[in-house]
This record gives sequence, structure tokens and C-alpha cells, in this order.
Amino acid sequence: MKKFSVFLSVLCLTVSLMIPTSAATPLEYTISGPGEPEYGKPTSFEVVHTPDNGALKNEDVSKNAALAPPTFGSCSADTLNTGTPLTPNLAPGYQPTAGAVINGSTGVVPPPAMGGGSIYVPGSSSVTVTTPGSTSSGYTAVTDDLYYSNGSLGTLKIPAIDLSVKVYQGTDSKTLAKGAGHFTETSIWDGNVALAAHNRGVNNHFGKIHTLELGDTITLTTKLGTRTYEVTSVSKVSETDRSALAASSSNMITLYTCVRDERDQRWCVQGVEIR
Repeated sequence: MKKFSVFLSVLCLTVSLMIPTSAATPLEYTISGPGEPEYGKPTSFEVVHTPDNGALKNEDVSKNAALAPPTFGSCSADTLNTGTPLTPNLAPGYQPTAGAVINGSTGVVPPPAMGGGSIYVPGSSSVTVTTPGSTSSGYTAVTDDLYYSNGSLGTLKIPAIDLSVKVYQGTDSKTLAKGAGHFTETSIWDGNVALAAHNRGVNNHFGKIHTLELGDTITLTTKLGTRTYEVTSVSKVSETDRSALAASSSNMITLYTCVRDERDQRWCVQGVEIR
């Protein structure tokens, strides 16, 4: 019996030595890869596609478009995208005066033709002179004193489509969410006033401008007064066609909006002043 007990003890010891001890559970590490790099805002001309495919295209976000803040306490002190150009001679839409030397070049701007305006052509010592048939100055810049207390620049009315909408500076998505937007490179009074707005959604202010007919009226009221225009054209143009934003020495208005289900196209309505 004693021998049997010793045998069992030896057997149990042998079996226990044959069973490997369980290894400790290894630690597991999860290392996530780096996210997308955070680049700064582009500082050049870029094609900007807004989330809703809005009208903001080829926006100049370079230092040439930088604005000095409005006067402290002015009505537009807290309004985005307002102020005066930090470098006026480089700002978009700048029209040099007769006799001015451009960016230190040897080219001197000649006086504009009668009823026309001078526009500098980059990389050249000459200017392009436009001569529409009007005595209008052709351009009125947006200044701090032209803003209403609500931050708008005025009101646009189109009776034929039962539209009355406030006009704000700029054509970015946040601006168009409030009302119609003014193309910053165009005039706000004399010459060609160009505006944009959405054509769908809650703020589809320009959703029916393509139904306007020749002769329909458009009224723009700003702090400079009230002007009424008569529709002269309703056309569909490419999203890259910005020719309708060109300066004009005759008083006119241009309206832009998207075309439903045709993201590469835009509706363009133009009218001329009748009173």
C-alpha cells in the first residue's frame, strides 16, 4: 500500500511537470495613424465649391483681397467681410486713375475715353478702355456708411415673382443663407451691380428668376437711392463664364443663380436702368 501511494505521488508530480504553465496574457497596443494634415487657408485664387454648390467661384483669398477692419463703433463694425482694402491698388476690381503708375511699372494709365472706364491688364503696360453709352461713373465701392443697421446693403424687389429680399455683401454660403449676396468685385450703385442667391431650399430667393420675361422690372434700394431696371436678357451660362460681372459705365443689374440638376450651369438675368 505504501509503495502504491509513493507511485501515485510520483505519477502526479510527473504529470504536473508535463503540463506547461500558462503564459501571461500579452499586452495589446492599438496605434492609430495620423489624421489628415491641417493646412492653412489657401492664399491664392481658388475655385471654391460651397456645400450647396453656391455661386462663390474663383474667390480671391490672397493678401491682395485683405481688408482693414471698419471703424470701431461704426454700423458695420461687427459685420463679416466688411472694411476697406488693405492694399487698394492690388484689390480686386480696382480701377486706377489717370496718370497712376501701376505696381512700380513704367506703364502709366491714360485718361479713360469719354463715358468709359480704365481697367488695368496684369502683365501689361496698357489698359483696356470700355466705352458703353452712358455718363455714369461706372463703379461705386462699398463703404462703411452704405450699410444699414441690420448689416444689409439694401433691398431687391422683383414684382413679377413676388420677391423682396435683403442684399448683403459677399456671395459665400453664410451670406446667401441670409438673403441675396453682392459680388464684392462689382459696383453697388453706378455701373453693373451683380447679385447672387440660392435657387432651392428654404432661402430659394432666386428660384424663379429664370421665369422672368423681357420688360419685367427689378428695383434696388440702397442708401444711395432707389433704381428700377428693366429685364433685357434671361440666359443660361457656364459656371465659369463670369463675363456678365464686367464693369459697365451704363447702369445695369445682373442676377446669378444655379440651375436645378445642372451644376455646371447658371441662370443669368440682366436688366438696364429705366428710372
